[in-house]
Order: sequence, then C-alpha cells, then structure tokens
Amino acid sequence: MGKKSRRPAGSVAAPSAPDAEIPVVGGREPCPCGSGKRYKACHGRAALVEASRLVARPFEGLPAECDWVALREIVPAASMTVRLAGPAAGEHAGSEVHVATVLPMAWPAMRRNDGNVFVGLQTAGSPVDPSRDAAAALLGALAGAPGTPVPDTSALDTTYRLQDLVDPAATPEITVHDGFDFWLDPSAEQTPEVRDSLERANAAVVPTRRLQSVEAAYWCQVGERRHLRWVMPHPEGELLDGIARLHAAGESGLGEGTRYVGSFRALGIVVPVWDLTPDAEAGDVEDAAKAFGERLQQAMAVTTPLTADERRARSGVASRQLTLR
Repeated sequence: MGKKSRRPAGSVAAPSAPDAEIPVVGGREPCPCGSGKRYKACHGRAALVEASRLVARPFEGLPAECDWVALREIVPAASMTVRLAGPAAGEHAGSEVHVATVLPMAWPAMRRNDGNVFVGLQTAGSPVDPSRDAAAALLGALAGAPGTPVPDTSALDTTYRLQDLVDPAATPEITVHDGFDFWLDPSAEQTPEVRDSLERANAAVVPTRRLQSVEAAYWCQVGERRHLRWVMPHPEGELLDGIARLHAAGESGLGEGTRYVGSFRALGIVVPVWDLTPDAEAGDVEDAAKAFGERLQQAMAVTTPLTADERRARSGVASRQLTLR
C-alpha cells in the first residue's frame, strides 16, 4: 500500500514552469514560479550552478566586446562610460556608470561623493566569469552610499551579469588616460591611502593610445619599444588563416619597419601584436591599420585551401600564440 500524501485535502501544487520561463530575481526574493520558496532555494539553484561554470567569452554580447577585453587585459589606465538598461537595473535604468581598468586599492567598484559610480575590471575576483563579478560590484556600488567603495564581492549577489545591466543599443564612450587622476572626486578630500595608491599606479602606467581608424587597437610604448595590440572579434580559425595568407604574401606588417610578431588569447578573443618602429606614434599607424583591416577581411573571405606557403605561415602564426585567462 502506497504512502498517503501529506498535502492537505483540496490543495493544489504550485504550477512549475520550465526554467527558461522563470525570470531571474534576487536570491532572497520569492521564486517567480509560485512555489513559495525563496529564489535561491528553488529555481535559483540552477542559476547558482550556471554561475559556477567557466565562461569562455565573458563579455560576449556587450557592445564593444573587444574593448571590454582590452580594458580587462591589456590597457593600464582607461575608462568607459556605459548606459544601464533592463529590469535588472531597476530604478537605475537609463543612467550612466563608468567602467575602469583599475580603481584605488584594486576595489571592484566605488561610488564617489559626487554620485558617479565606477566599476573596476582588473580585480582579483573569480576567473570563472568576470562579467558576473563586475555586475555584482556594480549593483553593490549603486546600492551604496556616496563616498563608499565596494572592497570585495564575496558577499554580494552574483545573480546577474553585465549583459543583464548594460544597454546593448548604447555605444560606450572610451577614454584612455595618461594616469589615474580620473579616480578623484574634486569635491572630496583624499585619504593618504588613496593618494599613495594613485601615486604608485601612475608611476607604473605604460603609455597607451587607442587608434581611431579601427576598433579596439591600442598603441603602447614599453621601454624603448613600441607595439600595436589589436583585439579582434573574428573566429580564431578564420582569423589565423587570414593572417597566414597575408604573412605568406609579405603583407602582414603595418608599414615599413614593422612586423607581425604573434598573438595571444584573452577571454576567448585573439589579440594580434605588431612591433612598430622605435619612433612610431599612434597617429603614424592609423592609415596602415585601416589598410591592414581591409586586407584581412579580403583574406578571410577566400575559401580555397591554404597553399603550401600559407600552411607553413599558418603553422608559424599558431606557434607564436599565448593564452591569457
């Protein structure tokens, strides 16, 4: 004889919709499925599992994905203004916040006394999904009082990702800085800790400029050497085939005295790198970068198999790759 049901007579179980139809809410809020449980104890369990999975391209789907990768991985001092949108942004939808490469004391986020919110990308957070960590820091700063930082994200709600908060229709405004003075709130007195952090950070800045003729290409000077690092969104196989075709044809450089030296992977994106001439400024490679981009598009459009020379070039191109998480 089967066990008797403990459900009161006449009661009806709450309907359970497919997980894909359950909207995401805060972990302590009632689950939208109608079970009466908190979200984190109901459909939020699946969201928690999802949050623990390594995301190969954490900024995919954001406007200017390649610049997000650049600010996270290769640019020392820059900021990007983005607009918030969507239900996850709540009352802050339509407002603007600032994404920075790094913040004082390596804080994940801060809200200045003047109300401006900054989120840092180069933090010591989990490598699983930087987008989720940044979203948690952003929401923490939005909820915080003016003049307070978000010192860590360990106790914050990681339900949302940046893709849930950033307006996909708004083009970010990107500014590369010579130092980190953009941190400072003119109306606030700076603590000795912040001033010391600022001085140390400014002393370590590598001169960097963002090109205007192409997207997500950054000139930099490291000691006496100058380079161009260009974050490209193309599928890796197609990109490397295209570069190999150009390399075999002697067209992979950016003008006389420059050379393609290899690439690295960062957050699921390939970043080709060139050595430039010792006196090359950012403006000197604008036209050459634009012309290379056009050549690359043509090379990637070729559908015939690689020639023997191109295969050798492809092997050399692939062997000069590194991977950054």
